[in-house]
Amino acid sequence: MDWDATSAFTPVGLALRGQPAHRIVRTLGDAAYMLLKDWPSDDGEEYVTAVKACVDAISGEITPQQFWHAFLRAADEAGIAALTIVHR
Repeated sequence: MDWDATSAFTPVGLALRGQPAHRIVRTLGDAAYMLLKDWPSDDGEEYVTAVKACVDAISGEITPQQFWHAFLRAADEAGIAALTIVHR
């Protein structure tokens, strides 16, 4: 299990309503916490897909990059603005 693979996928910044207003997801652990604790709605199809993809990525069944795409689709479904973080 690789919860904290920092180079596993491109970090993404999320703009949330409420507190905290902004969040940066850098690792699978960050994403899991975000999906289970801070997600605004847990009833969307893309949300359920992202939760399953997170578990699959943590267990090594899919790549973290495959999870990242599912995570972004869930953010879009929930109306969360997502910005890719670029490091130079």
